[in-house]
Amino acid sequence: MALRVISPWLFGKRADFLLFGGSAGVALLFLGIGHVTGLLDEDAPPWLFLIAVVGVDVAHVWSTGWRVLSEGRAASRRLWLYAGVPVAAWCAGVAAYSVSPLFFWRVLAYLAVFHFVRQQYGWVSLYRRKNGEGHDGRLLDAAAIYGATLTPLLFWHAHLPRKFQWFLRGDFLSGLPEGVSRAAFVVYAGIFAAWVGKELARARANRPVSWGKILIVFSTAATWFLGIVAFDSDYAFTVLNVFVHGIPYMGLVWFTSKARAETRREAGEAPSLVDRMAPRLVPFIAPLLLVAFLEEWGWDRLVWHDHAVLFPGPALNPGALLLALIVPLLALPQATHYVWDAFFWKVKPANAAAVAALGIR
Repeated sequence: MALRVISPWLFGKRADFLLFGGSAGVALLFLGIGHVTGLLDEDAPPWLFLIAVVGVDVAHVWSTGWRVLSEGRAASRRLWLYAGVPVAAWCAGVAAYSVSPLFFWRVLAYLAVFHFVRQQYGWVSLYRRKNGEGHDGRLLDAAAIYGATLTPLLFWHAHLPRKFQWFLRGDFLSGLPEGVSRAAFVVYAGIFAAWVGKELARARANRPVSWGKILIVFSTAATWFLGIVAFDSDYAFTVLNVFVHGIPYMGLVWFTSKARAETRREAGEAPSLVDRMAPRLVPFIAPLLLVAFLEEWGWDRLVWHDHAVLFPGPALNPGALLLALIVPLLALPQATHYVWDAFFWKVKPANAAAVAALGIR
């Protein structure tokens, strides 16, 4: 069943190219800088950690807060989600860390991987909805985006250890046969060729083409392959993993916040503090950068102790018992973000205001 065509773009042609194409371009630019300067053979330097990890990765996690605050009074209808998830996530984290620190990081790593993969599929789904594609080609679109992410991940698991890791060395399970990885590339080559053929046939038949969806699939395939397969480099993985994930997400929250504030203004509602702040780029970004820096300061001073230049202050060394409480607390923003995002952007009545802000009804 086909749906009504709304637009081939999610936010608009210019905005989509800036968010999705621009973030991939920034990642490739940093990759080129790393190649010229020789940084590809080293760990990500402190300045890149500050820009990519603090300024994009951690900040985009905290941008979920704007999504929650924009609900206003409506948030009371889903207290189980807004209050229950953080409490449950912290309790689960304490239990996992009590089993062993490695078990905790392994669980969090696979939850993060699931989130990263599903976000790319989520973009494709939203584009399909706005382009009125219904069930037409849905399975092939899903196979194309899942193959673009899972195929490099299988390669990674079949070639452990690498010079980079998701959180820390050993968080991924090793022992996957290389033959599985090679077979995955062969299968995905066939899927990708079929997907390209499907999109070409759609264009030849003068049916609406979702150029944003095509950009998502191509940029995902390129950055995941380069960051995981082509380069065995912590620097390369950082720039190709973080920018294309975090920047579009912050754009999603910002654009929907602007649209919702405008809708309330047109309805004659008194604007809240969130309605005044979130639609303005600097007030939107500045709190995210502040809380991201504070979170990473806590990680560095209490747990990692590897960026004293960026995060000044005394290095604290809590005992094992305290760490079992502190580490899940520091990881709570990202764990909560992973779970919340499984609910926030689905085209369902509970998210009616958010999806309407994307132009979807």
